[in-house]
Amino acid sequence: MQGKTVKIPGPDHPIDIKPLAGRVVVTAGGRVVADSRRALVLQESTYPAVHYIPREDADMSQLTRTAHSTHCPYKGDASYYSIPGAGDRGANAVWTYETPHDAVVSIAGHLAFYPDRVDSIEVSA
Repeated sequence: MQGKTVKIPGPDHPIDIKPLAGRVVVTAGGRVVADSRRALVLQESTYPAVHYIPREDADMSQLTRTAHSTHCPYKGDASYYSIPGAGDRGANAVWTYETPHDAVVSIAGHLAFYPDRVDSIEVSA
């Protein structure tokens, strides 16, 4: 991770991670891609909350790993998956932090979905 900035969440940029008290279902291309009662909700600063779903609760056969990657100074390096069944909209629709920074280590092994690149992300009790 040479040359990449690492920042620690704090009062100026808080990150809170909690278990979701309910179920989250992600659909894309008319099919359920993920269904979990073990998701985490990550609230970072003033950004919208993001649901992180354990890989075991996703249908990985519907996802294709891509070469795309990004870096977040608070969370680490993100890898991406596309959802071919969702067409062009599904390109790089899913991200994951495989080795996140210590402050957010609980999201390791989880997937997050861009709401505008899937059909829906439904949360229920």
